[in-house]
Amino acid sequence: MKDSLVIIPTYNEKENISRMVKEVFSLSLDVHLLIIDDGSPDGTASIVKDLQTQFPNRLFLVERTGKSGLGTAYILGFKWALEKNYQFIFEMDCDFSHPPKDLLLLHEEALKGTAVVIGSRYCRGGKVKNWPLGRILMSYFASVYVRIITWMPVTDTTAGFVCYRKEFLEKLDFNKITFIGYAFQIEMKFAAWRLGFKMKEIPITFSDRVEGASKMSKGIFKEAILGVLKMKWKSLSQKNAYGK
Repeated sequence: MKDSLVIIPTYNEKENISRMVKEVFSLSLDVHLLIIDDGSPDGTASIVKDLQTQFPNRLFLVERTGKSGLGTAYILGFKWALEKNYQFIFEMDCDFSHPPKDLLLLHEEALKGTAVVIGSRYCRGGKVKNWPLGRILMSYFASVYVRIITWMPVTDTTAGFVCYRKEFLEKLDFNKITFIGYAFQIEMKFAAWRLGFKMKEIPITFSDRVEGASKMSKGIFKEAILGVLKMKWKSLSQKNAYGK
C-alpha cells in the first residue's frame, strides 16, 4: 500500500519549486508529491515537468486553468489521494514557510493514530520568524477569535501545514466544505473536530518566504473572520454538517 502523499498547490513559484521537490524527496520517508498548479504564467508547471524525468512515479502534476482557490486545489488533491489509496495525506506551501524536514514529525505522530496532525506556530514550542509584528498579531488573534467562536481545541487554527489520515478524509463530505480561500484551513480542522477525530499540534518554526511574492492579504483575513460565523451557524443548524 502506498504510504504518504504531499500536496502542494502552486501559483508563480518558479523560484522555489525545484528546491522544494528535491528537499521533500531527500527525506527518509517513502513519499510521493502532487503539485497542483493554477496556470502559473511564470512557468512553474514546466519546471515540474522537467523534474518528473528525475523522479518518475514519485512526482505528479495536475494543471488547472486560472486561480480557482486554495480549497478547491486541496480537495482535488484529497480525492486524487483517496483514489490512489494513500494512507497519509499532507498539505504544505511551496515557499519554505513550512520546513520540509518537519514532514517527518507530522508523519511520526500520524503513525500513532492521530487523524489530523497540525504543524503549529502557536502551540508551546512553535515559532514565527521574519514576519512583521503586525502580521504576527493579525494571524495570532485570528486563531484566538476562531477558538472563542468555535470552542475548537486548536491554537493554530489557520495553519496550512497538516497531515490527514485517510480515515478522516474518507468520512468527510467534501461537498460540505464551503470555503475555498484562507478560511478553508479553519473549516477542515473544524470538520475533523465535529466528526470526532483526534487532532494534535506539533510545534514548528514558521519562516516567511524569501523567494517569490506572498499571496496573503487583508481580504483573506476578512474572509476568515466572517466565514467562521457562518461555519459555526451551519454546525448548529445542521445535524450532520460535515459527514457523509
